[in-house]
Amino acid sequence: MKHLFKFTLFLSIILFSFTPPAKKVKVVFFGDSITQAGVSPTGYIVKMDSIIKQSNLSDQIELVGAGIGGNKVYDLYLRMEEDVLKKSPDVVVIYVGINDVWHKASSGTGTDADKFEKFYRAIIKKLQEKNIKVIVCTPSVIGERNDNSNQQDGDLNNYSNIIRSIAKDMSLPVCDLRKAFSAYLQANNPSNLEKGILTSDRVHLNPKGNIFVAGEMWKVLQNNIQ
Repeated sequence: MKHLFKFTLFLSIILFSFTPPAKKVKVVFFGDSITQAGVSPTGYIVKMDSIIKQSNLSDQIELVGAGIGGNKVYDLYLRMEEDVLKKSPDVVVIYVGINDVWHKASSGTGTDADKFEKFYRAIIKKLQEKNIKVIVCTPSVIGERNDNSNQQDGDLNNYSNIIRSIAKDMSLPVCDLRKAFSAYLQANNPSNLEKGILTSDRVHLNPKGNIFVAGEMWKVLQNNIQ
């Protein structure tokens, strides 16, 4: 009996030592040029990865960027299979809307609000069919003036409300970047500058902006990766 106990204990140790490590939660960030730049050394995805390392969670979470410059919501829908589903993510963070609004004025190729909502819902539905958890983000800024005088403020507020409404309807977590940016700029842009606070060119994030977005996204992500 004593020898049997020792053998069983030895076998248990051997089996335990060969137990494969727990699978990391894979998070894909799905978006436009802001997300494409997110994997650069100063990008928001890299900055969030630093937060994860500091939290000793590197062995539990993997971050993947899937951003392409100029993308609108229907571009995301069309490339979802190749750029997201084939990566087998556990969580997808959708961060789109800037170009859907911006390109209306810059090139006349934006996305009407009703089509934006239709494609956005279709993306979520397709992800959920694969049992993928979805987090949605509202679009941040096209211009950093804090008095609602940027040209696209009205549309950005409208499209952000669409995303909030979808999230409420489908019980999804929201990273409300529109709200977070507005609050930050109210407090930190006393000269009402149109750029240079969190963006380099009114839209794309500067180093401080990347750190800010990483922090805001992490607040939501850390509660939705179980």
